[in-house]
Amino acid sequence: MVQPYDPTTFHDFEHAGWQSAAAAYPETFGPVTVQAIGPLLDAAEVAAGRHVLDVACGPGFVSGRAAARHATVVGLDFSAAMIREARARCQGVEFIEGDAHALPFPDATFDAVVMNFGVLHLARPDAAFAEAWRVLRPGGRYAFTVWAESGARAGFAIVHHAIESHGTTAGALPPGPGFFRFSDPDECRRSLAGAGFDQPSTVELQLLWTVASADAMLDAITRGGVRTSALLRAQSPAALEAIRRAVADAIQPFTGGPAAAVPMPVVLASASKGPAPRARYTAPPTR
Repeated sequence: MVQPYDPTTFHDFEHAGWQSAAAAYPETFGPVTVQAIGPLLDAAEVAAGRHVLDVACGPGFVSGRAAARHATVVGLDFSAAMIREARARCQGVEFIEGDAHALPFPDATFDAVVMNFGVLHLARPDAAFAEAWRVLRPGGRYAFTVWAESGARAGFAIVHHAIESHGTTAGALPPGPGFFRFSDPDECRRSLAGAGFDQPSTVELQLLWTVASADAMLDAITRGGVRTSALLRAQSPAALEAIRRAVADAIQPFTGGPAAAVPMPVVLASASKGPAPRARYTAPPTR
């Protein structure tokens, strides 16, 4: 059961977090999130000549790859700091500051809309899905990625499990949408259908995050994230040390040589906007 929450408070929390994390994100999470870009663009059928909107574009990784496919791309993010990162990285791509819940574009503007790991940072994800549907042309494609939960021995679930077991979550975050809400493929399909999309589908991607140690993994999350970063920052030194030990134990099976290749499973959801409805026949006026 989702607890009631104030979307404005959660939105402001996420916005402040990404303003702070923008500079660190490319080096911390970039190496793993970029692994999903190819499948994401394929699911949205991004190709030469297509007009593409990259929502929650962050530092512009997806926008740059879409432009490399000779698509016309617009990247949008609510963080001015992220937009600066994207503009510095992707010359010739248009980036604008804007809100995923109220896209500043007319109806039926784009052939494809994509969002790479942005959904779990939205205060009103269902509103964002509806906006994506609105700005798509009939026959257009929408695709997004989220972290899969996949038990307690993979990805973010390792860290969340360690925090729940050895630390505290009380008062660390403002209430908001569930972190793993869209880890459930059925929830993805229900929500996309509810926004008006046709033929929603999901696949699971198996990404790997190479980290030197538990300390490096926790440091990356603390500097380059928002929600889990806030949870880690709220811990006492003793609790943080217990969390570190638990994470080290959890990633040990994935360690080979000097680094660990931590599984980061991902849900990739996609759908289409149906064709335009047939024009209703109107009889000619009687003379």
